[in-house]
Amino acid sequence: MSAISQAEYPKDYFRSPLDIPMQLSGNFGELRPNHFHAGFDFKTQQKEGLSVYAVADGYISRIKISTFGNGKAIYINHPNGYTSVYGHLQMANGDIEQYIKNTHYKEKNFEIEMFFKPDEMLVKKGQIIGFSGNTGSSEGPHLHFEFRDSKTEFVINPMLFGYDKFSKDSKKPTVSSVYVYPLNANTTVNRAQRPVLLNLSLQKDGTYLADKVVANGLVGFGISTYDTDDVSFNNNGVYKVQSFYNGKPNFGYEFNTYSFDEMRYINALVDYSRYKKMQQRVQKLFMKNPYNLSIIKTDETKGVLQVSPNLASIYRIEVSDFFGNKRTIAIPIQYDTMPAVISKEPLQSNYFIKANKDSNFALANMSVFFPAGTFYDDFEFNFAVKNDTLFLHEDTVPAHTNFTITMEDTKSPEAQKEKMFIGRIEGNKISYNPTYRKGNIFTTKVKTLGKYTLATDTVAPRISIASPIEGKWISGQKTIQVSISDELSGIKSYNGYLNGNWILMEYDNKTKKLTHFFGDGIVAEGANDLKVVVIDNVGNSTTFETRFFRK
Repeated sequence: MSAISQAEYPKDYFRSPLDIPMQLSGNFGELRPNHFHAGFDFKTQQKEGLSVYAVADGYISRIKISTFGNGKAIYINHPNGYTSVYGHLQMANGDIEQYIKNTHYKEKNFEIEMFFKPDEMLVKKGQIIGFSGNTGSSEGPHLHFEFRDSKTEFVINPMLFGYDKFSKDSKKPTVSSVYVYPLNANTTVNRAQRPVLLNLSLQKDGTYLADKVVANGLVGFGISTYDTDDVSFNNNGVYKVQSFYNGKPNFGYEFNTYSFDEMRYINALVDYSRYKKMQQRVQKLFMKNPYNLSIIKTDETKGVLQVSPNLASIYRIEVSDFFGNKRTIAIPIQYDTMPAVISKEPLQSNYFIKANKDSNFALANMSVFFPAGTFYDDFEFNFAVKNDTLFLHEDTVPAHTNFTITMEDTKSPEAQKEKMFIGRIEGNKISYNPTYRKGNIFTTKVKTLGKYTLATDTVAPRISIASPIEGKWISGQKTIQVSISDELSGIKSYNGYLNGNWILMEYDNKTKKLTHFFGDGIVAEGANDLKVVVIDNVGNSTTFETRFFRK
């Protein structure tokens, strides 16, 4: 653990955002799809509605209400230069919630974002600012909590602010697998030209000894690892990984602080192909091509080892949690020129992409442009057009930045073109990508390889209500709820009206339901006319209307 990082941050300034014991379902730096986790996920006893407290004095600098991401989120700037973030809230508290509600009605939108000056929304340490929920992309009730540097927006591990005192951890991290990778065409590892899983045996001193690696040429290592603590019962991310070659540090990282701009480098750090094929995240302890992930510290070899004759070597991996519990694996390495018994996985490819150069491919009416730096490494690339489908390799190679797909359609009538978009084919489903059209030319920017086609969506969204209320008295209900869905291009907008007045309808993307709370005060005595209008991403529209009565 770095002594410098420990000294930089105040340890007793911030309280816990909840008043229940701290249990984490996700920790800082944990590996997630396309990003590292930016904070803590506090368990909330599998329920919603727990009080969420300001962790210190400050002012609310930002409130964002979104159907995805952190859902309903509050940001507090503190006088000491840090920002605390509270996500997936069910709702805010008191005057804060009333301000949010007023803004919904002023902007006539559920998704809103508000920014405040230092003298506008003051809060005190321990003040209830909201209630825990399950909004946005949450997969169950919990509180997502972050610390950020207010100036740089870098996220910071809450443990550095003394949050380790709210937890107990006496357990060493678990290393579930270690792989060795041959890194050039001629290298063999244990008589194989593909990654090899190493057996690990537990030693009397608590360390692990791996199978001997017999290799020639360039090799690198990767690990699959997780951490547990004494109270949370979850497999969370590890804090620190460090490798040594013959006693000298050669590649490592620890999760203290990083920027949102670096998040996608997770796809360079892990064996992306293995993750996509087998859902196993192996963290690579080497870089074939350097990439700018600031948490990584490495020597001039970038973690790539040259296995040479007449030199028996020891490679060591240390995996640690924030509490200093450490797991150590020793791997003996020996040079050998034995021929490969297991050859490289056969690759059927018709092109080659150099990561540091622009690449452009075109066939028939379809083309793709990859700017230099789209990919982390050079690779053999498959490109084809068949049956109106563009085949761009497969999603086993990660793209770091957007690339551009262009398709031309000279056959379809103009009315149909207005309903067309470039979609990605996944199994039997087509997912929508925002598409720009100029005449017959359609373009979109995406970050995922795979199959793409020009799709046409002429089917309007669906709106339904579980229990019809037409002509009924519903005086006892606190809410009114409708389900909305769209099979192809997806929902772009939704608006509800009571007696001609716009009403707030909160959208939950997990249940696909719109909910209006009668407590907003728009509903009238007696007869009420409800209208809901839903529009999809290519402009197809559906209107649902009903009349109900209320005392």
